[in-house]
Amino acid sequence: MSEHESALTCLSASSTHQHRSASVAVSLSRLPPPRRGKRSDRHVLWPAKQQYHHLRHYSHELKFPNAAGGCGACVVLISKYDPATDEVTEFSASSCLTLLHSVDRCSVTTTEGIGNTKDGYHSVQERLAGFHASQCGFCTPGMCMSMFSALVKANKKSERPAPPAGFSKLTVSEAERAVSGNLCRCTGYRPIVDACKSFAADVDLEDLGLNCFWKKGTEPADVNKLPGYNSGAVCTFPEFLKSEIKSSVDQANVAPVTVSDDNGWYHPKSIEELYRLFDSNWFDENSVKIVASNTGSGVYKDQDLYDKYIDIKGIPELSVINRNSKGIELGAVVSISKVIEVLSDGNLVFRKIADHLNKVASPFVRNTATIGGNIIMAQRLPFASDIATVLLAAGSVITIQVASKRICLTLEEFLQQPPCDHRTLLLSIFVPDWASDDIAFETFRAAPRPFGNAVSYVNSAFLARTSSDHLIEEICLAFGAYGVEHATRVRKVENFLKGKLLSPSVILEAVRLLKVTVSPSKGTAHPEYRISLSVSFLFNFLSSLVNSSNVPVKVDTLNASYTNGITNGSTEYSPVEHLKVDSNDLPIRSRQEMVFSDEYKPVGKPIKKAGAELQASGEAIYVDDIPAPKDCLYGAFIYSTHPHAQVKGIKFKSSLASEKVITVITAKDIPSGGENVGSSFLTFGDEALFADPVAEFAGQNIGVVIAETQRYAYMAAKQAVIEYSSENLEPPILTIEDAIQRNSYIQVPPFVAPKPVGNYIQGMSEADHKILSAEVKLESQYYFYMETQVALAIPDEDNCITIYSSTQMPELTQNLVARCLAIPFHNVRVICRRVGGGFGGKAMKATHIACACAIAAFKLRRPVKMYLDRKTDMIMAGGRHPVKVKYSVGFKSDGKITALHLDLGINAGISPDASPVMPHAIIGALKKYNWGNLAFDTKVCKTNVTSKSAMRAPGDVQGSFIAEAIIEHVASVLSVDTNTIRKKNLHDFKSLAVFYGESAGEASTYSLVSMFDKLALSPDYQRRAEMIEHFNNSNKWKKRGISCVPGTYEVSLRPTPGKVSIMNDGSIAVEVGGVEIGQGLWTKVKQMAAFGLGQLCHDGGKCLLDKVRVIQADTLSMIQGGMTAGSTTSETSCEAVRKSCAVLVKRLKPIKESLEANASPVKWSALIAKAIMVSVNLSAQAYWTPDPSFTSYLNYGAAISEVEVDVLTGATTILRSDLVYDCGQSLNPAVDLGQIEGSFVQGVGFFTNEDYATNSDGLVIHDGTWTYKIPTVDTIPKQFNVEMFNSARDQKRVLSSKASGEPPLVLASSVHCAMREAIRAARKEFSVCTGPANSTAIFQMDVPATMPIVKELCGLDVVERYLESISATDPNTAKA
Repeated sequence: MSEHESALTCLSASSTHQHRSASVAVSLSRLPPPRRGKRSDRHVLWPAKQQYHHLRHYSHELKFPNAAGGCGACVVLISKYDPATDEVTEFSASSCLTLLHSVDRCSVTTTEGIGNTKDGYHSVQERLAGFHASQCGFCTPGMCMSMFSALVKANKKSERPAPPAGFSKLTVSEAERAVSGNLCRCTGYRPIVDACKSFAADVDLEDLGLNCFWKKGTEPADVNKLPGYNSGAVCTFPEFLKSEIKSSVDQANVAPVTVSDDNGWYHPKSIEELYRLFDSNWFDENSVKIVASNTGSGVYKDQDLYDKYIDIKGIPELSVINRNSKGIELGAVVSISKVIEVLSDGNLVFRKIADHLNKVASPFVRNTATIGGNIIMAQRLPFASDIATVLLAAGSVITIQVASKRICLTLEEFLQQPPCDHRTLLLSIFVPDWASDDIAFETFRAAPRPFGNAVSYVNSAFLARTSSDHLIEEICLAFGAYGVEHATRVRKVENFLKGKLLSPSVILEAVRLLKVTVSPSKGTAHPEYRISLSVSFLFNFLSSLVNSSNVPVKVDTLNASYTNGITNGSTEYSPVEHLKVDSNDLPIRSRQEMVFSDEYKPVGKPIKKAGAELQASGEAIYVDDIPAPKDCLYGAFIYSTHPHAQVKGIKFKSSLASEKVITVITAKDIPSGGENVGSSFLTFGDEALFADPVAEFAGQNIGVVIAETQRYAYMAAKQAVIEYSSENLEPPILTIEDAIQRNSYIQVPPFVAPKPVGNYIQGMSEADHKILSAEVKLESQYYFYMETQVALAIPDEDNCITIYSSTQMPELTQNLVARCLAIPFHNVRVICRRVGGGFGGKAMKATHIACACAIAAFKLRRPVKMYLDRKTDMIMAGGRHPVKVKYSVGFKSDGKITALHLDLGINAGISPDASPVMPHAIIGALKKYNWGNLAFDTKVCKTNVTSKSAMRAPGDVQGSFIAEAIIEHVASVLSVDTNTIRKKNLHDFKSLAVFYGESAGEASTYSLVSMFDKLALSPDYQRRAEMIEHFNNSNKWKKRGISCVPGTYEVSLRPTPGKVSIMNDGSIAVEVGGVEIGQGLWTKVKQMAAFGLGQLCHDGGKCLLDKVRVIQADTLSMIQGGMTAGSTTSETSCEAVRKSCAVLVKRLKPIKESLEANASPVKWSALIAKAIMVSVNLSAQAYWTPDPSFTSYLNYGAAISEVEVDVLTGATTILRSDLVYDCGQSLNPAVDLGQIEGSFVQGVGFFTNEDYATNSDGLVIHDGTWTYKIPTVDTIPKQFNVEMFNSARDQKRVLSSKASGEPPLVLASSVHCAMREAIRAARKEFSVCTGPANSTAIFQMDVPATMPIVKELCGLDVVERYLESISATDPNTAKA
């Protein structure tokens, strides 16, 4: 065997002295591979195998939710050793994109490597757990490694002083950006940032939020209370691998390229060797992939398998970095991060390029992605490259090799050539050194995320040289990403500007010329917006040139706005701070206020989440982490791309992947007597598992490809070619309007239908003013749980089957699998330990995957696993219900509303699912205001799209927002402050009882008015509103808004089982019907079990907390488990456990009393030992059912949000959000705080950037991290304050507690409402009167309010309006 063959060395190096080994060393050599310090059999590796898949063979800590480098869940630290300098270089990388052979002779450090149960946890893991920064835990390993990598990088900066003990060289600013590329759907990021900032030498520990290390407000923050941090505690590169590398250097330098059919991985060491490979008879660009870092596959997915790879990173000429007086030459395989490092130490142009590149992708992608790979993608493909644009403006030159010929081209010439073939090699990029004295250089980008990790709507870069008399001598204007194939220069505008002295009229003419030059191609989304962005960027640049000259004419610019009457957006930030810092760069700060109670301890204590350290170390087991059983097969869905068509057949393209197909499972494979059912809810109806024979929507499952590996199954599914026919079929119904026109509805049973209030006609007759037939729309939202849908089915004896499913509804999964297989329910065992995020998407939607796996396993008599790739998951998941509302409202002159009528249309998709309950939820949330008289006509529309399902705060978030839209409309008509209208129409308890009935509860529990007043009537709110008004009067291109929104949320209580068993050693096992999905169910249940049994202990149960283990959901062990949904599962499970404990206490108390009669207080172990001796039953089960008179209750909250809108781009920064939420008597304040923050931030995504887009057939096209943008650390509020309001006690609730999982989400509408206020200020500034109302103040603002929508409402032509106004006023002056 040669050294390039697929034998693998993979081990954890043995411990050395004080250092703990953390690494997995990868060496592809002829030696038999040691594994965890021991020799083992060799494992054959395919060259396409990513290091993620390889490392999963040994450990399960890496998570794999996206395979696009877009989420950070699989981040690892890669360390490389240079024997020439004896130095180790470390960098974070996305393992899902990193091919295993590319890390030969590297050390890979995973989160389990830095700390684990056996060796002890690392301080990163312990601090994440202690700051309550892990909920579902699926993203946590990646968070740990991003943080750890940031620490490693910072500690290598020798120019920085040694940090104090317990800290690192990391700064607070670096800490906040350390996880900028990592996604989390649960926490809202604030606690993650706090955990990371706890390592920063310049942090004020008192600024950090709630944690387990000190009591906020009563104990001083002290680094000595934090888990200790030692920068040298982890060895990232084992000594044995250094020795191996040193000994093989000479041999490696002379080794020829090996051609080996059983390997397929080639790494030429020269360009000549590369071209010999190109000329070999086996080279075929369809089956051979040329790679340097493979990060491009995160954008352009492989469509087939490759059997050979050529790795060009080892060619020295491609890694050069040459700096001289003329500029910098960068080899094509130099990483983007290295380019940033090199350019940062340079002149103005270089530094600006480096700053811009820091916003490209994420840190762990930039560390491996190459500068040349980015340019090549921009040349060959419609790739929206920022790098190509900024290098184009800088006058860069590239060198390519075609066969034996070397060619130098300007980057512009290279981009304009036809797409180069795979034999064209990009060698280097040369960036000229521009003297800074007379050069102006700026770059711009508009993207949903300020810190990067988002594709630009438009990017641009401008370079200009001016003469001593301020004439433009030379200028380059480059634009990209606006809907053209590649970055381009606008030569017409450049030629116009050359030789001119800039003035408003010249800039106006340039802008007009630009608008006709920049032309997005047909089919580009938001073309007018992209043109407007281009204008904004050019205006910004040219205006800065005007204002830097000594000409008398000045232009109000974006930058100038920061020095003109800046005002304070919050009490924490001084005006001086705003002068220096862009609002996007403000530090993240927070405040939490809550009251802890000892009454039911340990219930009520903010203990950390059960299993948080396990999640941080990656040791927590999710379904895909379960080792594959023997002979396991894997499946992938083949789905329809047509919305309504007969499926005539499935064929496969001739390809490598097609050869891997074992079989295809379809409806024909359902056992005799089985049903074609994939999901069902209550009595509303079923949804088919397979399209048979008609595919009723784009995204419907047609079949399941079965293959030997999950990767083979993914790839094989892409090869499927489906034959369709629409003969004799009606056209599809895709929209609410289509459904209404064709009377296509899903029936709403009377028992779930909402009830009107009062007499609408009479109410309208009493009104002084009326708004008739106004409209508002809300689009869908994708769940974006980090763990995609997954199931493992294992057939058993006697027609039994075991299903491991990531599900919120194990009982429903069991029932549906049994129906599919035509077997009794007791033959199906469904097990779920934990779920990597649900939000409703793992309820009815999870059953499809479980049923498909079960049918395949049942037929093939082999285990079958399915783990959906992100694209398939997004296409099939459905998500939140789109809603269209027309409303008519009557109101008095003082703002008191007398009547409201709604025409409510809900897009349900193809099947009922949970849609029949949506009208009740929407109207229920809308009832938070006293409308006087309320009437409605609701239509649940059946359409040919994926069924929409329950998503966190289903219906309530739509209803609550609709209420705010109406209130704001009324306020605009009356020209009064919106809060005046809100306050005027909040319920008193009498009207609350009319609208909500028994759910209103007791008058003492109605806390909404006091919470709203606490925020909206506070002196702080009034002061901030005045300052915002002053800011808006003083700033033309940035506008701020503030809004205070109340929320009312009705939750229902459901019967729930619980079981408590005491083991012989006194440890306690607890089972509940609910599933741990990140909401802290297990944590609260543990606390309740300790409390319930606490009266048997002298310390009230504190000693029992560590003895309690909550075990996984198992449908054959705990029946009638119901569903984990509706926010009340934790409290009802706790109550079932408390009742079970009460039974045990009743049995054990007599024994305790008898023992205490003869001795001092009895230890728990002695009590249990005695109970066993006298044969006491130490297991008790309860099935809790709610009191028939108390089956639901109301949750209340209020929120103020303050935002800043960039009028030129439509970008929104949330400056501050203050939430007050009524948690009652919290069962665990830390858990509830995490739910409040996480829910709110998920709502922010819904109202702002989450653009759920489909094509004309209803097929989801925003189907991955590349196009669908959930909130990230840079889009959360810069100041994030939460107060947990303790309302009056109510003995009908579980220990007077309240739900927290979903209700806070509705408060995120405060951000949308604040954006409306900022937009209104912009429209007033520029007299923008777009929309049916032809008014600056009244306009329709739908959900989500993405950047294009915001910009359109602010005015797409505001730059032209402004320039025309100042040009017309006086050609020699400009208004400041």
